[in-house]
Amino acid sequence: MYPATADVTRATVQDFYSVRQALNVASADQRVLVVVNGPADHLTALRDSLRPVSNDDRIIGRFHFEFEEDSDWRKTVTGLKDDPGIVLIRPGEFGMNGTAMHQLSLDADNADITTVLLAANVEFAKTTEKRVYSRHFARGQDLGVYFEGGVPYGEDRDGDGQIDRGGRGGFRGPRGGRPRRSSGTMTELSRAPRLL
Repeated sequence: MYPATADVTRATVQDFYSVRQALNVASADQRVLVVVNGPADHLTALRDSLRPVSNDDRIIGRFHFEFEEDSDWRKTVTGLKDDPGIVLIRPGEFGMNGTAMHQLSLDADNADITTVLLAANVEFAKTTEKRVYSRHFARGQDLGVYFEGGVPYGEDRDGDGQIDRGGRGGFRGPRGGRPRRSSGTMTELSRAPRLL
């Protein structure tokens, strides 16, 4: 009903605020992260030249992309080559680290990049167990995992410019956010003794 008015293969390539944020989101979405790391002048050209790759029907929606000039992020990713390049990263369980799956040079052509991306996606899918969010969340809490984002968590309901820290009160359910379900039927439950 709403056809595109421009060439969708030329849409802007995704770019996060930082590799740290990109790793966290890629982990949450269970996707391979593609970090394009190099000097600013190379990145400007690559942002444009990678548009057809990132918008390819076989690629779009299956990866996250990040462009990064700095090298501080390399401390959290294992298996990297020293050179700048296009790095495909398997994010860690909670997105706090990752492992390099493949690394290409910055001058790799789009056909080679697409081939490597497709192979990495198949490998990732075969070796990654689908996550059950409630268990994942509970495990993260048990391990004390916390991602401090650039934007504070919560809402400013009273408009004073500060995040409101107090809860709204009331029972919020068990850890993991899922309500407990009874195994009994409504008839069985209605016959159960009631406490006053």
